[in-house]
Amino acid sequence: MVAHRVTRSATYPDPLLVLLLGPTASGKTALSLALAHRFHGEIVSCDSVAVYRECEIGSAKPTAAERAQIPHHLIDVFSPADICSAGDYSRLARSAISQITARHHLPIVTGGTGFYLRALMDGLFPGPPRSTETRARLTGSAQRQAPGWLHRILNRLDPVAAARIHANDHPKLIRAIEVCLAARQPISTAWQAGRDPLTGYRILRIGLNPPRAALYDRINARAAAMFAHGLIEETRSIIARHGAAIPVLDALGYRQARQILSAELTREEAIAAAQQGHRNYAKRQLTWFRREPNVHWLTTFGDQASTLAAAQALISEALVDPSVTTPSAPSGDS
Repeated sequence: MVAHRVTRSATYPDPLLVLLLGPTASGKTALSLALAHRFHGEIVSCDSVAVYRECEIGSAKPTAAERAQIPHHLIDVFSPADICSAGDYSRLARSAISQITARHHLPIVTGGTGFYLRALMDGLFPGPPRSTETRARLTGSAQRQAPGWLHRILNRLDPVAAARIHANDHPKLIRAIEVCLAARQPISTAWQAGRDPLTGYRILRIGLNPPRAALYDRINARAAAMFAHGLIEETRSIIARHGAAIPVLDALGYRQARQILSAELTREEAIAAAQQGHRNYAKRQLTWFRREPNVHWLTTFGDQASTLAAAQALISEALVDPSVTTPSAPSGDS
């Protein structure tokens, strides 16, 4: 198969940027690799767990062999003990995309973390700086209180923001509460402040939305395979190095593995909980991505030949016809 090099012309001076969206287990990795081979692409991961080193099994990040085939960005950037905020991700991803287009390669942003994607495309509000003291106090209180405590606090401070943030997403909850307290106003009000949207690109959004029953079968199989392939041991190793209270261990899979290690759940209960959690997460991802404008939805898995053919056709057309893309601009309220 002949690869197509991406070039800029006087007619279409803005480079093409491909966003590959879809729920967990929909085949985004397989499709992104195939498209990168075809179009001299480089992959920019948009995954809030794959960005951390040591989180291999639980993140389902591309294998070392796959990463050796195609350049990947925003994978294994942070220590598990660190926090990669949406702002951190946006800055690093924008830099990577700029470098990729400077090489006349095609940037393909791939992943399922909607908040990271929104920060990349729309920019973030100019919120107050992080407070180590406030965050430590909130983290400690959350560990002492019953589940859902942070969400209840935010609901009192800002019901609008609470409705948009999942009750188990402690990093986002802590940041939202921190902003409410520091800015002395709801974070949802601060969201309306000026942003810094990504500009200078033509955007092609390709979405994967395979049949729901088949997707859930894949999700269930993937979650079970994570435990079979050593997720508990990986979690034990991360805890030994960095402690059990780090936010990344609240991610699906790691949370349940940690509960096995603390004797809160049996292995069978943990697998069932992880499967249910991933299915629920897939629903939320699809709800989030349906807000994105001008998505070309494909109703098959990313590793199917028909999906690859359709995606290749879309990119080939976008390279010569800007009408199938949209200028980079804000994509709506977050």
